[in-house]
Amino acid sequence: MKTDNERESRDPMSIRLPMVEIFETVEGEGTRAGFPTVFVRLFGCNLRCVWCDTKYSYPPAEAEFTMQIGDIVRQVEEQYRSEHICLTGGEPLLYGERSASLLKALCAIDRVKDVHVETNGAIDLKPFLSEVESEKARYIMDYKLPDSGENEAMLHGNFALLRARDEVKFVIASDRDFDAAVETLRAYPTAALPLFSPVWETMPPARLVEKMLAGGLSGVKLNMQLHKIIWDPAKRGV
Repeated sequence: MKTDNERESRDPMSIRLPMVEIFETVEGEGTRAGFPTVFVRLFGCNLRCVWCDTKYSYPPAEAEFTMQIGDIVRQVEEQYRSEHICLTGGEPLLYGERSASLLKALCAIDRVKDVHVETNGAIDLKPFLSEVESEKARYIMDYKLPDSGENEAMLHGNFALLRARDEVKFVIASDRDFDAAVETLRAYPTAALPLFSPVWETMPPARLVEKMLAGGLSGVKLNMQLHKIIWDPAKRGV
């Protein structure tokens, strides 16, 4: 009898991944904000940011269920109609080859135009950029600034790997975070589009805009989270 690993090595569609949810809504942020999008959220994360809004996606909680890649693809194809997919978590690239297999399978869906991966900046992107050749695949790297508590985990080599179709997001909670984001972009040039996203409680959007204008950051895009404006910020499945 073949083991699960042996079966998975022959058929990528049989690979299982720990899941949190699959749902359809509008994309809340980034360059695709406002487009109807299918969210495929995997379980597990290697970071513990102080303001994480998806703590249900990592231990000590347990994965709500697992799914084979084939079943994930079928659900996306048959239950939803959006042309955009967001592969997210937790950290969706946490599972290495298995994550890459899922990304390739999602990109292979004919109607899909865009599959953007929300990754946290502590995962080396080089293996994924090498293995996943589809031009549909894009990476949104969420670089963690000092107030997140996870700045030391960031892999700065990813900046040079990101392409013009990718994005790098900075969640800014304070003046210290703002200065760190500006310095990071100066020290690590990237082809990706920089996004500055405010933590409303401590960095009101109007203040962040003032700082961007005062700093002459004409190449940086303000990144507002539409889903937190439309719905309760704690609401799941939106």
